[in-house]
Amino acid sequence: MLTLVAGGDLELSFDLAAEMPKVLALVTKYADQPMDLADACVVRMTELNERCKVWTVDRSDFTAYRRHGRQIVPCEFPPAA
Repeated sequence: MLTLVAGGDLELSFDLAAEMPKVLALVTKYADQPMDLADACVVRMTELNERCKVWTVDRSDFTAYRRHGRQIVPCEFPPAA
C-alpha cells in the first residue's frame, strides 16, 4: 500500500478502478452514515493489508466502520480535548 521511495517520499499503490466494486459495496453498506469515497478507500485498504492502522480525527465514523464485514478497523485517534 505505502512504500518509502527515494528521497523519503511515500508512494501509495491503490488501484481504485480494480477495487471499485468493493469500495462501492462499502459506500452502499454505510449509506446511513453516509460514507464518502475517501473513507471507503481507507477501509478497503485496511482489508487489503491486515497489518495496518488508520490515524484519523474522524472518531465517530471510524468507530462505526467495519472491515471484512465485522472486524473493527484498527485506528489511532488524537487525545480527546
